[in-house]
Parts: sequence; C-alpha cells; structure tokens
Amino acid sequence: QVQLVESGGGLVQAGGSLRLSCAASGSTFSLAFMAWYRQAPGKQRELVATITSGGSTYYSDPAKGRFTISRDNAKNTVYLQMNSLKPEDTAVYYCKAVLRATIYWGQGTQVTVSS
Repeated sequence: QVQLVESGGGLVQAGGSLRLSCAASGSTFSLAFMAWYRQAPGKQRELVATITSGGSTYYSDPAKGRFTISRDNAKNTVYLQMNSLKPEDTAVYYCKAVLRATIYWGQGTQVTVSS
C-alpha cells in the first residue's frame, strides 16, 4: 500500500514559480513510476510529467521547457518545479504512483495562477 500526499500549491501571479511535492509512504518508493497530472475545472485530467525509477523523464507539450520533475528516493518524495506559470496552468495537481501494476493517487493540491 502506498499513500501519497501532495503539497506546495497556492496562488501565484503569472510568470511566477511554484514547487509541488508529493510525499509517499512505504519502503519501495524507489521502484515506483511516478507522475504528475492536473485537472482544470470542466476539463479532463491530463498528464503533466513522468519520472521512472531510473530517473528518465517525460513532459507533456504544455510542460516542456517550464516544468521539471525530479525525485529524491531517500526522502520518498517526487517534485514538480513549475516556472513561468501561466493562467492556463490553473488546476488541481495530482501525484500518481504505479507500483507492481497498482495505481495510487494523491488527494491533489490546488494551483491558481492569476493574470
């Protein structure tokens, strides 16, 4: 069983930065495939970025060049550094873990970018 707790969301002006954190329980975090998703009001949840257990990363087009996903296995935490934020980045951001074919989700953290 893995529990995920996101933090770091908030209100920021356009052009600003935020760093989201996702803390995971369990001793097998280093084996997990991790991802960040987001869901804006009235829209479907969409993939933002992923990171494998080996550290390989992937970014969706909206995230490329502005967001950076990273992980600290010693702290059981995955991060999403978001720079040059835009109003269209406003959404609830969710952390997802995939471990031994089981999917786990966090409760989400709100990010609001004002223009």
